[in-house]
Amino acid sequence: MVVGILGGGQLARMLALAGHPLGIRCVVLDPADDACSAPVARHLHGAFDDRVLLDELADSVDVITYEFENVSLESLRYLSSRVPVYPPVAALEATQDRLDEKNLFRELGIETPDFLPVSSQEELESAVGRIGLPSVLKTRRMGYDGKGQIVLKEAADVAGAWEQLGGVPAILEAFVPFDREVSGIVVRSIEGEISAWSLTENIHADGILKLATSKPHDPVKPIALDFATRLLEHLDYVGVLALECFQIGDRLLANEFAPRVHNSGHWTIEGAETSQFENHLRAVAGVVPGSTEPLGHSVMLNCIGEMPPLASVMRIRGAHMHDYAKEPRSGRKVGHITVRTADADYLRQVTADLCDLQKSGCR
Repeated sequence: MVVGILGGGQLARMLALAGHPLGIRCVVLDPADDACSAPVARHLHGAFDDRVLLDELADSVDVITYEFENVSLESLRYLSSRVPVYPPVAALEATQDRLDEKNLFRELGIETPDFLPVSSQEELESAVGRIGLPSVLKTRRMGYDGKGQIVLKEAADVAGAWEQLGGVPAILEAFVPFDREVSGIVVRSIEGEISAWSLTENIHADGILKLATSKPHDPVKPIALDFATRLLEHLDYVGVLALECFQIGDRLLANEFAPRVHNSGHWTIEGAETSQFENHLRAVAGVVPGSTEPLGHSVMLNCIGEMPPLASVMRIRGAHMHDYAKEPRSGRKVGHITVRTADADYLRQVTADLCDLQKSGCR
């Protein structure tokens, strides 16, 4: 079995690594000279809309998937005429436009923060009048890791905000005074079987995920699973999906979903019977996914900008380090560290030690 992946970053790298023990080989298409998945997968080096490379990819693989949302829909539609593509193109299309995504949530009865479309400064001022302040102005397309958005806290912030964001189609969302951010990560097989990992509690800084903690038996997991199941079944989805939510009391409000393996699920490599990466490959390859049961308690720290010294990480009992072999750069995800333990008290203690490794501001 050969799986093609559009995108050659760390998610493709971890997919390829998960595939090796299964005898699944991966071929990635990515324009980067230094695609970090290249050492573990065949790398087709070029643009996502290069028809020659797309044909070569289609001729080389049994099925195609993707590792991030901003790949070309036209390219995926072209590939899907040649070879199966999972998750379905409709799932990617919904997540490439925040307004379409929010409208899909609303159509499926999934609660969200209040939102309105914004296509001019005048529309922004009208939307602020209806939604109120604070609120968040986001581009409808191409935003990730905190990019493409502005928090509007007071009236002075509204003036010129649409132009500041680039004068592009946008969406205004009510600012949510949430208790915590969580994500539900699920997998659906070709036959329609759905499994879910433990709910993940997430802490962000500067719009980037810093810390993700697995929460076995979390009381709001059934709500997240219900929301995710509605998406999976509506989209006739195959593969791993991550649904990010804000929790307010005993309610969840959907923020966004990712039609792929997800940063907040990296802890599953060591912390679950079957990782999100292995199960995504199994699902798209038409093989029944494995158990998602947790193996104790897990926490994952993103390494941003640079990796901490290996010796410092290995002093932490239960730690596992994943270096993506990427050049250090401010704001760049270059690796992650997971700690798995049977002792919940130790997990709380070690979380502080992890944060101190990068003074990451995650507490």
